Amino acid sequence: MKIQIKALSVNMCWKGRRFKTPKYKKYEKELMLLLPILNVPNGLLEVVITFGLSSKLNDIDNGLKPFIDILQKKYLFNDRDIYKLIVEKKIVPKGKEFIECEINLFDNQ
Repeated sequence: MKIQIKALSVNMCWKGRRFKTPKYKKYEKELMLLLPILNVPNGLLEVVITFGLSSKLNDIDNGLKPFIDILQKKYLFNDRDIYKLIVEKKIVPKGKEFIECEINLFDNQ
């Protein structure tokens, strides 16, 4: 299916400034410490993310924006260079939640 319309960005969906909550600040700090040292390739990127969630009610895209923002802060790339994004949701027992991520060069051949 192809629809001829320009997609709205998150910034275009909200009026005024948005501020990080204390919970987000804590999450960002924890992730910055937990993410391993990694050399992100220069160029167009493909990012593969798996969210291990304990509730079937969680939307697959809820964690994307904050996680990608933290990835780009940690690994010093710009998310505009992501040309392919593969996202998967796995249901896991409560207390076993996780995020798995892989960053590769995008092969647009």
